[in-house]
Parts: sequence; C-alpha cells; structure tokens
Amino acid sequence: MNIERAAVIGAGVMGAGIAAHLANAGVRVLLLDVVPDGKSNRNALAADAIKAMLKTQPAPFMTKRAARLVSPGNLEDDLDRLAEVDWIIEVVVEDLAIKRDLYERIEAKRKPGSIVSSNTSTLTVARLVDGMPESFARDFLITHFFNPPRYMRLLELVAGPQTRADAVETVRAFADLRLGKGVVMCNDTPSFIANRIGSFWIRCAAGAAIGRGLSVEEADAVMGRPIGVPKSGVFGLLDLVGIDLLPRVDQSLAETLAADDPYHDIRMDLPIVDKMIAAGQIGRKGNGGFYRLNTEGGGRVKEAINLATGAYAPAVRPTLASLDASKESGLRALVEHDDKGGQYAWAVLSRTLVYAASLVPEIADDIHAVDRAMQLGYAWKYGPFELIDRLGAKYFADRLAADGADIPPLLAAAAEAGGFYRVHDGRRQYLDADGNYHDIDRGDGVLLLADIKLGAEPVTRNGSASLWDIGDGVACLEFHTKLNAIDPDSLAMMQKTIGIVEKDFKALVIYNEGEQFCAGANLGLALFAANTAMWPMIEGIVEQGQQTLAGLRAAPFPVISAPSGLALGGGCEVVLWADAVQAHAETYIGLVEAGVGVVPGWGGCKEMLTRLAADPKCPGGPMPAIAAAFETIAMAKVATSAFEGRELSFLRASDGVTFNRERLLADAKARALHMVDGYQPMEPVPLSLPGPTGRAALGLAVRDFLAKGVATPHDQTVATVLAGVLTGGPDADITEPVLPERILELERDGFMELIRTPPTLARVEHTLETGKPLRN
Repeated sequence: MNIERAAVIGAGVMGAGIAAHLANAGVRVLLLDVVPDGKSNRNALAADAIKAMLKTQPAPFMTKRAARLVSPGNLEDDLDRLAEVDWIIEVVVEDLAIKRDLYERIEAKRKPGSIVSSNTSTLTVARLVDGMPESFARDFLITHFFNPPRYMRLLELVAGPQTRADAVETVRAFADLRLGKGVVMCNDTPSFIANRIGSFWIRCAAGAAIGRGLSVEEADAVMGRPIGVPKSGVFGLLDLVGIDLLPRVDQSLAETLAADDPYHDIRMDLPIVDKMIAAGQIGRKGNGGFYRLNTEGGGRVKEAINLATGAYAPAVRPTLASLDASKESGLRALVEHDDKGGQYAWAVLSRTLVYAASLVPEIADDIHAVDRAMQLGYAWKYGPFELIDRLGAKYFADRLAADGADIPPLLAAAAEAGGFYRVHDGRRQYLDADGNYHDIDRGDGVLLLADIKLGAEPVTRNGSASLWDIGDGVACLEFHTKLNAIDPDSLAMMQKTIGIVEKDFKALVIYNEGEQFCAGANLGLALFAANTAMWPMIEGIVEQGQQTLAGLRAAPFPVISAPSGLALGGGCEVVLWADAVQAHAETYIGLVEAGVGVVPGWGGCKEMLTRLAADPKCPGGPMPAIAAAFETIAMAKVATSAFEGRELSFLRASDGVTFNRERLLADAKARALHMVDGYQPMEPVPLSLPGPTGRAALGLAVRDFLAKGVATPHDQTVATVLAGVLTGGPDADITEPVLPERILELERDGFMELIRTPPTLARVEHTLETGKPLRN
C-alpha cells in the first residue's frame, strides 16, 4: 500500500507540525479540527495553523510551496473526505473518552484498509482499541512523533496484537524513506521507550539538584555535555518543552505504572515548580522559566532562577572541579569526583541507568532499540547502555553492589560478558537478555561510514581528511576538522584523492557523518595570516582551492557531493563543483562570504553564474542570471532545506534528496555508480557578461539599499567588488564570451582586495569570537 494522501486530526502545534512534514514528503494532507465558536470561517483553526507555520522558526515546512499541499477543514463538514485518504493520524487531547468518540466517527467514514494511528504519548494501543470493531483494531497503531516533527528524528511505532503486519510495515517504510525518521518498534507499555526513561531522568535530575543544593547552572553543566546530552541539560530542556508539562507527565506515569515501578521512589514534591507554574514561568513559551532573558534597560542579560528562593540573578558559568576532571579524563572521572557535581552525577546516572537496564525486554525487545530511542528522541549522544559501557559494565555493577543497590539481571550479564556492545568480525553487536550477542541490523539501503571504520583502515589520511573504500569501486572522502572546515591539509587530501581514485576506483563520494558537512574555509587561519601580513599565503590558499575543485571537476570519474547540515562558503563550493549532488533534506547551504567581508574565492561566483545562465527562470539575456547570483551572494542567503537549495540554485533540479540521514551515503554511492558508464567530465562553459555597464546597474541597486539603511557602508564595498566579478571585470564585453578561468581570476583578485581591508578583518574576528556576523 502506498501513502499518497493523509489526514491529520488536530491542528495544534503537534498536529500541524506532523501535517507540514507529511507535505514536505510530497503527501497531500487534510488538516481537520473542530469548528470554532464565533468564527465565520469554519476551518479557522486549521487555516490559522497553516498560516502560523509559514511564519514559525525553525520552519515546519521545508519550502513554502509545501504548504500548498495542506488543505484546512473541520470535523463537522469534512469527515466524508476521510474516505479519500490512506493514513489518518489523530493528534487530539490526551483524553481516552475524546479519542474513542473520535475513532467511532472515523470508523464510519474511512475507506476500508486505510491506516489509523494516534500520536499519543501516554495511552496504550490496548486501551485505545478496547471495545472498537475488529476492522478498526486491525488497521490501528500508535505513531508517536517527537516535537518538532520535521527536526526530531525519532518515531516510536507501537502495534497491538490485532494490528495487521502489512499496516505496520507500510507506516514503518514510509516514515523511514519519505519522512526520514529513525523508526523504533516499542512494546505497548506506558510512555513507550524515550519518555519512559527520559521522564525518569528528568524527574530524578531535577529532584536531586534541588535536594542537593545545586544551582540551575551547575546541574545543567553536569547533566549536559559531560554525559553526552545537549548543553541545555535538564532545566534548559524543561524550559524548552514547557515546565507545565512536568506535573502532567508525572501524574500520568504515577497512574499508569505498576505499584512496584522505581519511578514512584523518585517522586517528590517540587514547590519551586508549582510556584513557577502559578506565576506563568513555564519556560520559553511563558514569562521565563529556570532561565530567562532580562531586557530591562535595553540590555540582554541571561538570568537563572534560584531553586531555593525563586529569585532570578545573572547566570554564571559553574566552576566545579568535577567538570574539569570530566574534560580531561571522561565520564568515569566525573562520577568518581567527590565534589557536589560528581556526587550529583553519580546519584542521577546510577538510578537512571539501572532503571533503563531493568526495563528490557519490557519496553523493547533489545537494548539497541532503547539506545536509539534516547539518541533520536532526546538527542543523547550515547544511549543508556552505551553510557554503561563508557563507565565499564563491571565497574558500574561493582560500584552499585558496594552502594547496596540491586543489580538488574541484564546488567549482571553485561558485567560478566564485558559490556553491552562489542565489535566482532568488523560488525557491531549488542547483548540480548539471554546473554548472547547479535549483529546490529541496519536494514537494506543503510550504509554508515562509522560501520565501515570498524573493520577497515583508510586508504590514506592526514589530520584534516581521510579517504575510505566503501565498496563496489567507490571511494569516500571524509573531512574531519572542527566543523569540517577546509584548511590546506583538506585541500591537499582532495588533490591526492584525484590520483588515487583515477588509478584504483570508479567514482568518488564526498561525505562525512559529522553534524555539519562543512562550515567553510578555516577562518582562524585566514585571520592569523592577515594579521601577520602573510598575503601570499592567503592568495596561495585561494588559488589552491580553485585548482583543487577544478581538478575534481576535470577528473575522469564522477564526483558526488553528499551534504547534510551546514554546507557554507567553501563547503557550498565543494557541493557546487560536484558532478551531481545527493543532499540530505536537512542541508543548509549558502555562499556566506559576504557576511565576513569577502567574495566567494573557490569558484562559487563562477558556478552560480553558470547554472543560473542555463536556468529557465532567468530568461532574457545575461542580466537576470547575474542579478539573481548577485542577490543570493551579496545577501549571504542560506537555504534552510535541500528544497530551498534548489530554489536558490545551489542544487540543480536533477540533484537528489534523501530524507533519512542514515541512507545518504548509500544513495550517493548508488548515484555515483549509475554515472560511471559513459562518464565524461563537464566541459567549461564560457559566459556572456556585460562588464562595466552591468556593474553600474548593480551599483545603482546597492546605493539604493544603502540609502534605505538596508546595507552598511562595508556591505556596499563588498557588493561593489562582487558586482565586478559577476559582470566579468572591466574588460568584459557582451559580444565576447568570458572564459571560466577569467571569472576565477576575478574572484581571487576580489577576495585579496577585500581581505586587506580593516572592516573585513573586523568581520572575520567578530565571527570567530561570537559565531555571528558583524554589520559594519
């Protein structure tokens, strides 16, 4: 069964977000809610939700065009339209009676065989389908998305004993391939996997911080990066999701968990939370939370609440010796330290990890599902069983025994076996409840560089990049600097790669599994060279980058770029020069050099001109293409998805998009192999450019922006140089084609002219210090 049309019932933040992400996948969606009182538009709730999402940041839609696929409706006039859809997702209030009443109405209208699911996070399949017809129960399951649905990768999938297997497989495959989700099968237990463990961890961490007298900042510093959790820690996370959810989740778990569940042991009154909720201090959606931004007097001061008094004071960076120890020696050093941070870390982690170990196989069939759920749903770098291995399973069990704590059988088995995970014959394996190890099954179409590294050495490497054999005659070039920024060693490895691939491989994929594909050139190196007047060194790097990327383009084998995350500046140029691109849907790509006061120097101007000149949306001579390239580069536009990347011409219409990050390398490899037979390098394309007349026309626009206050004085300087590059330089004439080499020369000259200016150096320094652009 294919899913081409869907309905989402419930147009709140979560329901609307699910509808938007279905539309991102190209599905036509009917978004329904109740008819609001006093509104002339009976579809107002759904229609207003769609409008709001077009203004929301981060954006639920990958492109504004996707919003056209969502149609608003209401539950009184449009229920008959459920007969048109393949999948109906219920996202209404967590009230069993309300859901059951809705299911009866859905059952009367839906087409036979359509799938119905609930986005519930607290109710089980058994309770939801109890008393419903068998025909409904066979088509029903739980699809628990995490908020925001576009960005959070976890989808917990829960089937009942009556749910037909093909319905489960249809949703699982669709969510994986079309929505990009990491699908985790959960057993039909309260709160499933991620929220069962995550809620325990949050409650335990918050209570222990208050009980042990830690500040908000200290607790978050300990419960954040040292254990592989986002820096928001616990209290920052509560501010993000809403502090008012804490008592509701607590009450739900208290009512549904068995009387002997360890969750009951960590429950305690939290008067500070009650006081904050009463005052509307429920986090980012309220009047501040555990943190707030004080803007009195025109300032912006981050403040943190005192957990004892409820008073706010400027947030301070914690100075705990245990944090220093963890930076130097890792997780075990943190929990072994005797200061309050170390004692807090052990108190929370020991109980949380023991709880997780006691829940398998109750909540999931294996430990890998649990670890994956916490990684994808709570953004933990390591799942609970991976954390135990980082401590040492035997060490952890022995210390628990010394504390007089009970040791779950699964943990005892891991302590005896040597850990929950191992690498065997180049394959990562996990320990099951019977004490046996099993290979982690990635599934067809999933290829991870991390797995390849378990059983192989790189073909070649240096400190900035490595070349890997990923099979079938395809090589993979991986950057591994900070933020994967490109430096001379990265360029040297690219140059070396050309000769190796030409001799020993069929094709090359440029890919890595860092959070960012490439944040651009190494600005720190550029600033150092500029401050010491090493201008030949800078010019040499610019020229080296151009020659390297041009060499990849001219190589006798296909080159595929496979970006994910940031692909900015030089990283964008690596993408632009590739023969083809297989981009992750969440690729944020742009030529941002103007923001630091220079022009693209590694062929970005040339590549944008070339592809825009051939773009049907830029007809009528060279100026429309030049103007489009100028606007995109001068304004440092960044596409916020691969689809926006196409709209801005960073990606071609023919370039591929992969929704599931774990499938990106396999898709890029397949694309490379498809191009091998009959491959011929792209020929350089001369350009018709107007020269000084075109530059003058662009200059008028820049002066207008300056007069309106949209541009700064240095923006004008940068834009003027950029205009000269894009129009072919002072000698260009519309009747004489400009060779690509000339555009590259103009890029180099423009870059070097600007890097020598004090305002540009100020921009570079400010960006390195703050991560934000300087408007000067």
